Amino acid sequence: MIETKYLKDNIENIQKLMSIPALKNFETKYLGKLLKLSKIREYESGEIIIKEGDIDPWLYFLLAGSIVIKKENVEIGRIDKVGEIFGEMRIVDSMSRSASVYAVGRTTCLAVDTSAGDKLSGGERDEKLDFLLLLYKIFAEYMSLRLRLTNEELIKAKQEVERIRESKMNIIMRKIQNKE
Repeated sequence: MIETKYLKDNIENIQKLMSIPALKNFETKYLGKLLKLSKIREYESGEIIIKEGDIDPWLYFLLAGSIVIKKENVEIGRIDKVGEIFGEMRIVDSMSRSASVYAVGRTTCLAVDTSAGDKLSGGERDEKLDFLLLLYKIFAEYMSLRLRLTNEELIKAKQEVERIRESKMNIIMRKIQNKE
């Protein structure tokens, strides 16, 4: 992994953040705060970004490339859309990482250190609260979308299991009928 220092709060970096769909509704002042908590990380293909079971404070926005998500070494998802968030579950529930994430090809991410609250110094308490609420709103939107997709996959899997069960029952019934 190649990693930058924490990013600077400047207009060039803020404009880059504004190109990330999930961040387009952030006010400039909040993007500046986000920058102070962020680093750019580049990964080679196959390199681990998040390790299942770890406890770390990083939240990621995909800037380039793609990732594969694996739980107990079984692929459970892929992300290849610029601006997608990953690593948010650990931030929301404070539990250990539920899955591992690997780079597919050369991958670049904006990594946000959610534990670096001291870097948000300056500004009013309400401003910090507004910033955190906006961040959690983004989490909620992404998690809702992913939950809907998971529900669709679950329905398809259950339908396939039922189809296989019916097929096996038909085979068994034919064998019984042929023996009679």
